Amino acid sequence: MPLSEYEQRVLEQMERALTSDDPRLATTFQQTGRRRPVVRYVVAGVGLAVGLLVLVLGAATGHTVVGVVGFVVMFAAVAWAFAAAPRSKGPQGTVRPDGSVDRRPQGRKGGGRGPNRTTTASKDGFIARLEERWERRRGQR
Repeated sequence: MPLSEYEQRVLEQMERALTSDDPRLATTFQQTGRRRPVVRYVVAGVGLAVGLLVLVLGAATGHTVVGVVGFVVMFAAVAWAFAAAPRSKGPQGTVRPDGSVDRRPQGRKGGGRGPNRTTTASKDGFIARLEERWERRRGQR
């Protein structure tokens, strides 16, 4: 059932108000494909189950080719599930209060290696992100 003109105008006004009040939330709602990883894992799980069934069927009947096909299906399902999902084409970066997007890369503050830095970059990045989140949460209260 289509919306009336009045309902369409009210909806557009609500969208504009949301975008001006909370641009970050508005961009979150505008992004498509948020649930795709879940669907990806469900489809991969079904593929894994089918592959396992074909593998067992091939082993039970003594047909090696059928068992190999089942293994390939299982492997392909798991590989597809953990492959990097395509990124959304929405704005990347930090949304400023005025609605613009800061597209600069979010790196560590203070770079370089000092005596208190760990040598593992991934661990250091993880700890830095946790500290940054903690500081943001403390600042919001």
